[in-house]
This record gives sequence, C-alpha cells and structure tokens, in this order.
Amino acid sequence: MSLSNGPNQQTTRDFAGRKLKTLPKSILDNNENISKVDLQQNRLKQVSGISKLVNLTDLNLSRNELLDFPEEIRQLHHLKKLYINQNNIKCIPDNVFPSLQQLQFLKLSTNRLTELPSDINQCLSLSYLNVSNNYLKDLQALVGLPNLHDLYVEKNRLTDLPEELFVNLTMFKATGNPLRKPPGEVCVGGLKDIRSYFTMLRDSSSTVKTIKTMFLGSSMAGKSTLCRSFQQCCPVKVDEADRTVGIEITEVERGGVRFLFWDFAGQEEYYITHHVFITPQAFVILAIDLSSYDSTDPQSFKDHVSFWISNIQLRVPDSVVLPVGTHIDQCQDQMDIDRKKKDIDSKLQNMLSDRIEALELRKEELQESDDPSLFSDQMDDLSRLTDYNLKVLDLLLVDCTKPENIQMFQDHTLKQVTNKDNFPSIERILPGIYQEVEEHIQDLLRKDDIPQHGRVNLSDLLEIYISQKDLDPQNFKCILRYLHQIGVIVWYEEIPSLKEDVFVKPSVLIALFKAIIRHDLVKQIREIPMQQLRRNKILNKDRETWVSDYEEKATLHNVAISILVRKELETLDVADVDLVVGDGNRPGILLCLLQHFEVCLPTKITSPLNPEAPEFHPSRTWVASKPCVYDPDNACMFPSYLKNNHTVLKIWGEDKLSDLNVHIYFTPEIPYGFLHRLIIKTCPLYPCHWVGKDHCCFRSGNNLTLIKAKTVNEDQYIEIRCKEENDIDIKKSWQMIREIMFKIDQLAQEWPGLCQLVHSPCKERGCSAYFQWRDWKDWMKSSGSGNSGSTQEEKMTCRNGHTRRTELIYPRGLFNSDST
Repeated sequence: MSLSNGPNQQTTRDFAGRKLKTLPKSILDNNENISKVDLQQNRLKQVSGISKLVNLTDLNLSRNELLDFPEEIRQLHHLKKLYINQNNIKCIPDNVFPSLQQLQFLKLSTNRLTELPSDINQCLSLSYLNVSNNYLKDLQALVGLPNLHDLYVEKNRLTDLPEELFVNLTMFKATGNPLRKPPGEVCVGGLKDIRSYFTMLRDSSSTVKTIKTMFLGSSMAGKSTLCRSFQQCCPVKVDEADRTVGIEITEVERGGVRFLFWDFAGQEEYYITHHVFITPQAFVILAIDLSSYDSTDPQSFKDHVSFWISNIQLRVPDSVVLPVGTHIDQCQDQMDIDRKKKDIDSKLQNMLSDRIEALELRKEELQESDDPSLFSDQMDDLSRLTDYNLKVLDLLLVDCTKPENIQMFQDHTLKQVTNKDNFPSIERILPGIYQEVEEHIQDLLRKDDIPQHGRVNLSDLLEIYISQKDLDPQNFKCILRYLHQIGVIVWYEEIPSLKEDVFVKPSVLIALFKAIIRHDLVKQIREIPMQQLRRNKILNKDRETWVSDYEEKATLHNVAISILVRKELETLDVADVDLVVGDGNRPGILLCLLQHFEVCLPTKITSPLNPEAPEFHPSRTWVASKPCVYDPDNACMFPSYLKNNHTVLKIWGEDKLSDLNVHIYFTPEIPYGFLHRLIIKTCPLYPCHWVGKDHCCFRSGNNLTLIKAKTVNEDQYIEIRCKEENDIDIKKSWQMIREIMFKIDQLAQEWPGLCQLVHSPCKERGCSAYFQWRDWKDWMKSSGSGNSGSTQEEKMTCRNGHTRRTELIYPRGLFNSDST
C-alpha cells in the first residue's frame, strides 16, 4: 500500500503481516520518495538493499526473524524512528549510531542483546530508547546522550546504574533487574527517588545485606517451628493451639545478613491474602511434613509440594526455594525418610523439566503455523517464561527436636542467601541516612513518641523527625518508600484514602487482616460476648444471621467486621478505632485495604425503604438522610469462600451453541484465587451481577455474559460466554468480552510466570475444532466498538468443514490463518 505524504510526494509503504522473506522489489526500484516503511510481522532474516531508501525517516522492522543488526541502516542518514524490537538480535556493530544523527526514537526491546555498542552515545538526537527484555549487564555506553529523556531497561541483568544517566531523564523503568545501586526498591519510587538516592549517597554510604524470607507450606507443616527455632538458635516446640494465624513478621540477624521473616499460615482460608505480601527477590523456605507425606499418592505430592512450587513459579518466577523436610522424628525409620526424600527430589525435577518442555513444544507449534508472525507476541511470552530461572534447591532434612539440626539449618540458609549466584543483589549500597532514619523511627517507638501500635500520621511523622534532624521532607519520603518496599514499614501511598497513614509496625496491619481472614472465623463470631453485642445494639439472632450469611453466601456484615476488629485492636491499644474500622459515613482502613487488594467485594444487605429519604431530582445531587442506611459497603462478599453456583446458573440458564464463546487458556495453570480476583475487578463495571463458586454472570442492558473456570484434560481456562439475539447484541457482546479480557490481562501482570492463549471453539455440536486467535492484546486495549467489522457474507471454516459467520468467531481486527 502506498500513501501520499504531503506536497513533496513523500510516501508511506505498508507491508506489515505479508509473510515477506525479502524486501519487496517495488520499494527498492522506486525508492526516492519513500519516507516511511512498515515491515513489521514478517519473516525477514535480513534486509539487503534497505540502504537504497535514502530519504527514509521511519522504519518498522519489529516482529521479524533478524539475527544480526542490519549494518546498512547506518546509511539511512535521515532516519528519525527505528522499530527493531521483537527479533533475535544478539549484538550491534560499532559505527552504526554515529551515522544516525537525526535518530530520535529507537526501540530494541525483546532481543538477545548482551551489550550496547560503545558509540551509541554519539547518536546525539536520541530522546527515546527501549532496550527492555534483553540480557544487558550495564548501561555505561548510554552516559553522555544529551537529549535522552525516556529510557526503558526492564527485565535485563543490570546491577549498577551510573548516576550520570539520570541527569536529563523524564521517564525511567527498570523493574525485573537484580539492582544493588540503586536498589530496585528505590527505582520503584521513580526518578525523584533515584536522584535523591544519589544525592544522599554522596554524604555517606554503606553496604547492607537484607533479605525477605518467606516460610510457606501446608497447615501444621512446621513453618513456625523452623522460623522460631532459627531465631532462638535452639529447638522451639509450637503447639497446634499456637499455630500461625494470618502472617507473623519477625526480624533476625545472622552472619551479617538481616533476615526479615514472614511466616505464612498454611490454611486455605489465608491464601486469598498471599498476593498482597508475597514479593519478588525473596527467599522461600517451603516446609514439607515428611511424616504425613505419602510417596505412593500423587495427591500427597500436589498438596505438600507442587501446589506451592506452582504458585511461587507463577508469582515470583525468579525466586530461590529451599524445600525443608520436617517432622522427620515422626517418620518410621531412616529408610522411610530416605525413600520420601528421593521421591520428592525426583518429582520436583520432573515437574520443573516438564514445564520447560511444555513451553518449548507450545512455541514450536506456533513457529510451525502458516504465518508465525501473527503469533509473535505469544512466542515472546513463551520465550520469556523459559528464560525465568526458578531455582529449587535440594530438599534439606531438619529434625527440629535436635539443636545440632537447628544449627545446620542456620548455616545452610546463610550459605544459600550469601551465594551471589542465588541472590546477585543481596548486597545493596545505601546512603548512610537510610539506616539512620530507620533506627530513629524505632527509637521513637521505644520512647513512646509514636504509639506502640505503630500507626502514625505521615504529617506527624515528618514533623517529629524533621524537627530533630536536618533532612528534606522529599528525601524523607524517599526513604520511607524504600523501607516500605523491603517490608520494614507499610505505607500504601498509592491508595488515596490511606496515603497519610504509615504503619511502622507491619505486624499491626497483619493483625487487622487476621481479625477476619482466618480459618476459625465462625468460632470467633460465636464467641463475641453478649455485652459487646448489646453495646452495638445487636441481638443474638443478628449474630446467627451473620454466621448464616457467611456460611451460605460468603458474606460478612460490616457490623460484624467492626466488632471483630475492635476486639483485636483492644489488645493492641490502638486509638482512633473508628478510623481503622470505619463508621456510618466512611469505610475504615481495613475495608479500604481488603477492597484495594481485591480480597472482597462490597455488597449490599437488603435494607428497608427509608420514608424520610429526600425526593430525587435529576438537576440536583441526591444526599442520603441516613448515611448508614445508604451505606454501599455494609457487607463484604468473599467469592473464594462460596460453595456453589446455584444462583448464577439460575440466572444464566443453559449454554447454547449460538452463544459467543471465548476460551482463555492459562499456561501452566490458572493461579490460585485468580478467578475470584477477576470477579472482584469486573463486578464494578456491571452493577447487575451474580457471583458463584467459580461462575459469575453480568448483565448490561439486554446482554448477559457468563465467566467460569474450567479444566478439560488438564488444560485450565476461563470461558467467556455471551448470549446474542441480533447484530446489535453481537456488537455489545464483543465490547463486554473485550472489557473482561482487559481485566484478565491486567490481573495477569501480577503473575510474571503466566502465559495466556485464546481460542474460539467451533459452534457445531460435537466438533472439537477451534479457531486460534492471533496476537490479540492490541485489540483488547483498543477503544473500538469490539464488533467484527465484517459483512455477514464473510465466513470461517474449521478443520472439520463447519462454517460460521466470522463475527461469531472473532471480534474486529482479528482473523485466523487456519483452524485446529
């Protein structure tokens, strides 16, 4: 396609997605007036002759099969924009970029670069550079670029960044690197925090070793015993009544390493909060109860080992995991112990290798399709997953009744965390003031200048500290962000209603969570004293209603939440209880957190009509006469606790062949809690909704949409179905599907080890064929109407010969090379 471009007859040539293996002869023979060429999504391995396009200003070579950077590009002296991302380029020769003095935009992301050419800093006009998803170890070559403003270096192997790099930058992204100077936790705060870090570093610096250590495993696997025995350097027995509720946070120093221990409860009820606290660059200790492990039962391996490894792999795929066999003193004999250890080690290795093999096979399948360029984004995702290196260490056997075993456990743990192959960023270079601020905050706690419960207003904390120390408020906030990122304090700056609250004792915040997220919640409700109920004007039959609604509808009344949390806060001597639990006019901190992290869904318990309510007038804002009656958050639903889909299925009715039907497959599996968080994310879009155990139904006008989780032959997917009656319904249905898929993709970003594939099944009854979607994320993020944009005469035929209208298979902008 040739498009005229202004009075000088400059033209744009679009050859995107043409399956080209060489440059089209037409542009090489008639090259003088060509200014823009789009060659993305082809099969080009080289671009011989590109230098003939002497007036080229924009060149798109992304999503091809280039192995070498085309040296001819150096002769394109007018080039301003170059897209060469998503290829397989391993190196860039010297003497290319000094010739490109007009180049302003360069996208080199998703290649295989290990270094940048030393003369790239002579590309003086360059203002945008993206080298994310490569293998770069340093950025020194970029120092000296006078006009560089936007720099993206995510997912490389960078450890140290030069201070000079940040002089003129206005945008910088570096997540997914083992950074030590500045630490990744500083970079998350943005350019202001990075510059502040380097400024403070000039005064003094120190090298620290800090690691967040997470204890995971099934209930009663011995996590708390390991954790407490490590702390006290001797065997510590933990009774069942003293087991962890929620999460316990402690700190210990051994061998110059500061361990921040997070001991996670193992009961399933607590899994819904794990995504809030499980973070990257942590050391995972997986406790496995050998005494109850059965090597002959596949379910035993799943419950004790693979469930946890899979979730770690999905959530933090670059982690280091130390499996620890516990309760070995309760095993039959040494032979029993050895047999179980051998079985676990063998199955773990098979599990990890099977996953890599499955990813490689899936990638090969896409490469062997008629046009692999249509699936380049998906192949890049698969390559990214195979590059992740979840390191699972050999199973360590620990008898927690023997002091010498506890010492061995400590020594082994210290050896693993100080191994730079395991943790390249264990050493971090920090300004001396960082440690001073942390120590001063703890000193304020000891002196009671900060309440013992640890919650303090940000303004008060600033006033207290700055009145005693000479420190700029912005630098102080920078330090607080770092302390939040490593888990020493909690400051949810991104939540508007909580940005003024700093928890200098994270354990207090955990106490709020565990007041209602617990395995024995019904027991806790039943044990609320009658005196406390009466003070809140609550009858005993109301208590029974709370229990009934929780057990049958997974719904907890806000009044019950308030009473339970107040009870917990009494033991912590927390003031401003209403601020924490909320009142009739505003939700408290806890509800804000639960909703922000998509743990629960605000819902409404049926209330009687209020005869005193003011009349509604379209021209005026309506104000409730009794806010507590009009409170939209008077209950919380926890979808993960629901037990059936009866209500949803009653509304939906039967599946029909005429339904629009899309399957989103998850490789390797759907993460635990994913569907329930998707439901919580999506329900606000459609106020008319019905929620079930693993189904949810939404209504928008006349359109009814269902989402549900399914597993068929070990393949896990989320199915989206829409009932359609006419062409208008089809258009609206694709809009709803797009909105839900956008939420799915948005949520999937929190699981870096996850990959998604999309199919539309054939609509013929009994046919197993399906239509595989090409790269679909551009459509998903678009603001278009979402219908197919095709005429009714356009048809799709599956591999078994069944034909349907294209708009019943795909939305606008998508087509398929073949069916499977």
